[in-house]
Order: sequence, then structure tokens, then C-alpha cells
Amino acid sequence: MALSRKTFLRVLGGGFVMAAGAALAIPRLDAMPASAVEAWSGPQPSESDPRRRALAWALLAPNPHNLQSWAVDLSRPDTILLHVDRRRLLPETDPYSRQILIGHGCFLEILAMAAAAEGWRTDISLFPEGEWSLDRPVARIVLARESGVAVDPLFAEVPRRRTVKAKFESRPLDADHKVALLASHAPAGLSLSIVDDAAKVDRLRTLAVAGSDVEMNTYSTHKESIDVVRIGAAEIATHRDGISLKGPMIWALRQTGQMTVEKAMTPGTLAWNGGRDYAVAGYASARAFGWIASPDNARVTQITVGRAFVRLQLTATALGVALQPHSQTLQEYPEMAELRAAMYQETGTEDGATLQMFFRLGYAADPGPSPRRALPSFLTA
Repeated sequence: MALSRKTFLRVLGGGFVMAAGAALAIPRLDAMPASAVEAWSGPQPSESDPRRRALAWALLAPNPHNLQSWAVDLSRPDTILLHVDRRRLLPETDPYSRQILIGHGCFLEILAMAAAAEGWRTDISLFPEGEWSLDRPVARIVLARESGVAVDPLFAEVPRRRTVKAKFESRPLDADHKVALLASHAPAGLSLSIVDDAAKVDRLRTLAVAGSDVEMNTYSTHKESIDVVRIGAAEIATHRDGISLKGPMIWALRQTGQMTVEKAMTPGTLAWNGGRDYAVAGYASARAFGWIASPDNARVTQITVGRAFVRLQLTATALGVALQPHSQTLQEYPEMAELRAAMYQETGTEDGATLQMFFRLGYAADPGPSPRRALPSFLTA
């Protein structure tokens, strides 16, 4: 949470100032556990199965709420069957699993990059057993050795990719970076827009903040997020997924009983207000917003959006541009309908088209990688 040291100590009150001040002074107190981010080093040198080697990179893909909703079947030689993990869904905020499928598109794009980097071609068949359901695979991927397969230069950015949730710097998006990002967008049928006009950014920011407020003030959707919040290094190390809250401030809040799941669910508490302040600070610091729209909302299109989005984010990484998705106003539950319509109008998304991704762009320090589970936890066979 982005509470300043001064505000943090004032809110806690005098009885806690000494303990809290000491906590803030201890380097790396409640830091990200090394075990939670070891996956960012890629596959083990001893791993010889090209499928596992590629999967070790693919699991670093961006995905909603960091649920890592990928399930993998390796029972057939040279083949990967990719499913959705039915235990890791967002039925309240993503009732049609649109965001989940976008996350699978991100996964497939990095998988293909990783395989190519080691000389393997990936033949990807989407929805090979028919229209997608939780009982049917999203994709079948067959690896074949191929000499001269092209290595994607964006693959080098995979271990450096970050979803930056902190405040951005005050400087505007560089014009050359904007041009490069727009030029990186290739898939036919999808449209990418980036705006940095101050008045337009302010209008989009207002809608985005309102979307966060709706999500936080709707019990079921807020609880869905809180259920996957991991508070402190020990919880993060245990789960290696979800939304991580860590650091000296979080440690001190936990010790004083100010940061609990129950308080995070209760409006008016420090935990609840801090969550909102953190989100609003991110929006307030945005100097540019972008979005990806598609002419339809087919499952194949959602996969294509994911593949395009992760390429955009990797391009941003190469340029030193920070990017954070803000999906709240795009979500399809009833309480968000009015704001969703307003966002469609503000972005000029036509009737029948789908606004698939919305994100802020800017500059920020590297926050470090997000937790990832170990590869064996994704394997079903």
C-alpha cells in the first residue's frame, strides 16, 4: 500500500510510533521471499524436456489477479494440452472468463517465443475439441524441431516484464515511445489506441477511479479480490500467487491488527481506505492511457488479444515504459454496466465491438517480479 511514512505513522497513533518507526528502518523487512520469485530465472539447466523448458517461461505471463489459471497435460509425446484451471476463476468480476482467456493468450505467446528460442516450432491448435468449456482444452501445442526457426527479439524481455502498480513518474509519455508502441501492434482486426491529451486522460481517469469504487463497494466483487490477497512474506511464500502486500508498513499494520482480511473488507478502516488510496494514486499518476478493442468477443479473439497484449507489454519493457492494466470498467457484472457503457463511449468503441484491455502508461522504477508457483503445480498429467 502506498501510504507515505508520515501519514502511516500519524494514522497508527502515538502508541505505535516507536514500533512502526523501527519497522520502517529495517532493510528488507517482510520483503518478497526468494522462493516466490525463483521461477523468473527460467528453466533449470538440467531440464531436458523442451516442453517443460518452454512452459517454465510461459508461466511468467501476465494474468488476471495473478491467479495463474493454467493447467497443463503433458501425457502425449511432444504435445502440450492447455486447459483452464477450474479452481482459479473469477466468477464475480469475470463471469464469462474473458479475462481468463486473455491470460491464456499471453501464456501461449510466451510459450511460442520460448520454444523458438531453443529451436522448436510450435503448431498451436485453438479449441481442438470444439467450443471451449472447462472440460475442453484451450489449445493443443505440438513441438517440432526446426532448423533456422526465427527467435523473437521480444523474448529477451520476458524475465524483465513487470506489471507496475505503484505511482508513475510525473513526466509525460515520450512521443517516440508512443509511436513505437503503436507500431508494435500487428494482429489484424484488433485496434490499439494510446492517448496522452490531458483533458482526455482526465476523463478516462475519472471513469477508471469510479470503476474501482464500484468494485470495492460491491461486496461480492471486492471479496473476490480480497480472497486472493496474500499479506506478508509468509503468506506470499506459501501461495506464490494472488495479490501481494508486503514490506515494513504492511508488517507493522499486521502486528498492530490494522491489516487483516476482515478489515480489508470493511469500508472506513485503514486497510480498506489504504487499498482505495493505493488504486487512486496509480490512476492519478497516469499521463497516458491505452486500450485494445476487437470487432467481436469470440473465444479465439480473446486469445488473440492476449497474445497481442503481452507483445505490447514486452515492447514497453524494452522501451523502459511502465504499463498496468485497469480492467474494472470493462467487467461484465451488473453493477458495472453503466460505467462500462460510459467507457465504451469515451474510447469510441463501436456497437458490437468489445473493449478488451485498458491500461495506463508511464515511467516507474522496477518493482521486482510477482510471485509464481513452481512448474509442477501446473501439471495435471
